[in-house]
Amino acid sequence: MQQHDLHPAPGSRHKRKRVGRGLGSGHGTYSGRGMKGQKARSGDNIPPRFEGGQLPIVRRIPTKRGFFNPFRTEYSVVNVSSLNQFEPNTEVTPDTLVATGLVRSLKLPVKILANGEIDRPLTVKATKFSQAAKDKIEAAGGKTEEI
Repeated sequence: MQQHDLHPAPGSRHKRKRVGRGLGSGHGTYSGRGMKGQKARSGDNIPPRFEGGQLPIVRRIPTKRGFFNPFRTEYSVVNVSSLNQFEPNTEVTPDTLVATGLVRSLKLPVKILANGEIDRPLTVKATKFSQAAKDKIEAAGGKTEEI
């Protein structure tokens, strides 16, 4: 093979389209722009979001509202009623809550809430307690301990 034998693959190279160069070129008269209208004019740069004067979708959909606190603390929540599955006088820690499946993982701190009733004395250790949850656990003869 010689250097003069090298050619690009057939069909891979195209001649540049020269519009507005007479009828014989095939791209004369309207230069591929059709007849009249907004897109036939010079300075045709309509943004993609433009909808022909109809109220754009960007303005039709509601905007975000309210406040989002990026510094909030999210908790894994456990209700007092679900602590009834432990034996009386058991020490309930975040590790035991994960083992029983009440909490998915220890990535988030654990908070005990007061939904439901508790009927056995337990020693519960968690990151946080609601005041009502503390009262219910202590009323059942148990203890609460914040880690």
